[in-house]
Amino acid sequence: MSNFQNESSNDSSYDSCLNEEAETLKLYRFIINGLLLNIIGILGILGNIISMIILSRPQMRCSINYLLIGLARIDTVLIITSILLFGLPGIYPYSGLLFTYYYIVYPHIAPVVFPLAMVVQTASVYLTLTVSLERFVAVCHPLRARSLCTYGRARIYVIAIIVFSAMYNLPKLWESTIKEEWFPERNVTVYCPRPSALRENELYIRIYIHWLYLIFLYLLPFLGLAILNAAIYRQVRKANKERQRLSRLQKREIGLATMLLCVVAVFFVCNLLPLVLNIIDTYRPSWDMPILVNTSNLLVTINSSVNFIIYVIFGEKFKRLFLLLFCNNSLFGTGRESPDGATHDDSFMSNGDRQSLRLHRHNRNGMSTRMNGSERDKKKGGRSRASSPGPCVYYPANRASKEITIAYTTQTSLSAPD
Repeated sequence: MSNFQNESSNDSSYDSCLNEEAETLKLYRFIINGLLLNIIGILGILGNIISMIILSRPQMRCSINYLLIGLARIDTVLIITSILLFGLPGIYPYSGLLFTYYYIVYPHIAPVVFPLAMVVQTASVYLTLTVSLERFVAVCHPLRARSLCTYGRARIYVIAIIVFSAMYNLPKLWESTIKEEWFPERNVTVYCPRPSALRENELYIRIYIHWLYLIFLYLLPFLGLAILNAAIYRQVRKANKERQRLSRLQKREIGLATMLLCVVAVFFVCNLLPLVLNIIDTYRPSWDMPILVNTSNLLVTINSSVNFIIYVIFGEKFKRLFLLLFCNNSLFGTGRESPDGATHDDSFMSNGDRQSLRLHRHNRNGMSTRMNGSERDKKKGGRSRASSPGPCVYYPANRASKEITIAYTTQTSLSAPD
């Protein structure tokens, strides 16, 4: 259950690639994985792409947004791997469609796709923790945010997390083999993934699969998220009592922290069942719970797909920029309000109130100068040329202030179709 391969047995009929499942389980897998997981996954990929477009705009450039862009990319890869490992294989047993994928394509790609899925899972865990830590610093220790929450540091964090995740999950490349079997009804050779000798080693299972996974992908991240968000929640409650005395920038930070608390709540709801299944698999590996495993797969996919919705609901700047870019026929162009898609409202900016207003005044003055210059050129040369918008000038942020999202999946959730 903690791997995508089915556990092997000395009974050759049990280990056959052509084992039949109960009709109720086939139907359940078809609804949960074949329909819901695929539909939600496709919508989640679209939402993550839109999130990356918005967060990568020049006026949104800051450390927290760089972390969120990296998280959106990892979520996208995670959703794709979930579709390949669970969504598409859930269609054939009940409907009879995608026979070639189920018996030929899937068994050959699963030994590679599954380790990739575990890499992005691990990366999502620690990026989530990094995002929470960044919000903790911005809300609870704002004076230290200038030195700790920088764009360069965020880039280093993302690279280090990806490298660590790849190294930690490197042994999974040798966890599986491919079983070959003749299918007489179709007169064709079929294949299915099976655990390798390494994956069936008791010491390897006890130490690496169970305990290390439980510690590094559950206990440490969950404990860190609980402590950080408890501190953020206390600060939010304290700030709400003194809201009238807060500056606009402080209110924005509190708003982002409130959104983070909502994201964390969704994270815990979607990952509670996979956590329970992983603990059960550690102490009762003989228990077979395919319905719960398939449900946890769906919850994991939902958790990686709802970030865009959370941004739109709780992120005022994100929502307004989304409406500007996607509802004014200006996806990759500029809006009518101001150059580079930025409006005259500094709430779009992520660089602080005073710097945003100073930048806005600077752009207006610069455009006036260029317009006056164009008038002089018109008088001299008799030719008129349309004035171009001023260049986008970036002032480093005083503190990070972007929306928070998390995406955390479990190894239990990456169990293969039975």
